[in-house]
Amino acid sequence: MRKIKIAQIGTSRYSHGNFIWNSMKKQNDIFEIVGYAMPENEKEKFPVHMEEFKGYSEMSVDEILNNPDIEAVVIETEEIYLNKYAALAAESGKHIHMEKPGGIGLKDFENIIQTVKENKRIFHTGYMYRYNPYVNKLLHEVKSGELGEIICVEAQMNCSHSNETRQWFDTFPGGIMFFLGCHLIDLILQIQGFPEKIIPLNCSTGIDGVNAVDFGLAAFKYKNGVSFAKVNAAENGGFMRRQLVVTGTKKTVEIKPLEINETGGIYSRKTEYTSNSWNDAGKTERCDTFNRYDDMMRSFAENVCKEKENPWTYDYELKLYKTVLQACGAEV
Repeated sequence: MRKIKIAQIGTSRYSHGNFIWNSMKKQNDIFEIVGYAMPENEKEKFPVHMEEFKGYSEMSVDEILNNPDIEAVVIETEEIYLNKYAALAAESGKHIHMEKPGGIGLKDFENIIQTVKENKRIFHTGYMYRYNPYVNKLLHEVKSGELGEIICVEAQMNCSHSNETRQWFDTFPGGIMFFLGCHLIDLILQIQGFPEKIIPLNCSTGIDGVNAVDFGLAAFKYKNGVSFAKVNAAENGGFMRRQLVVTGTKKTVEIKPLEINETGGIYSRKTEYTSNSWNDAGKTERCDTFNRYDDMMRSFAENVCKEKENPWTYDYELKLYKTVLQACGAEV
């Protein structure tokens, strides 16, 4: 695969900007990093994140967008600025990798999708669980009918965040459902398609005086049952209880924890249940360690180089974004 000349715009405190940057640095066989821009005072706001950019050319956004040799841009600003810079990159005819789920504002996101579609450019988003080997195996089994008819999906992504972070969720419509629940909604839609009805049940725990929406729950009505996405930012042991459970008429598959940190990467555990016995303990296994960001960015490179078609279409990304907003209780 040929090398792609690429640049990054921004980074942030809570998302994946530095992980993406380091992955591109590591994968120098497929990425030639031309430079980076920090347009929203990121250097002053996030000084601890700047060390990893040393040795690379700092550029202005205009220098990046007006450089014809740069064919792809990574948009990793804080969430409130994502749409702004993704729109500029789209208008400049660049291929785009953008932090999930996109910035705040449906109209702006719709315009980005329309522009990249008209320019026939890659639009790639940072949904990390798309690169989990067990998630991909499960999706294949669902589509092949191995699980039978799907009854429901239970998706949880819990954690224990600081009061400062929990209050920061007030930045978004639906709070933590927008910020983290989007990952789970993406999984539910890939497994079951778009639901008949969405019921948002998001709220604030009120713990330690935090009044932002730090507890997210959304139900998705399908013909055979109800699936749900749950995100709680004030849950002890929450990270190890992050899980995806898919119940079918032939088999139930549970991936729990979704990820376990280990030196050299992360891995997941999966349990399959094929018996109707009440005491069935299922069959459990674990996968080899992997790096979600390396797989994510290699996928982007393969799309740009036309070695692999992007399985997440423009229309899917737009419908996913709308579904996330609906799960947040926003008008769509």
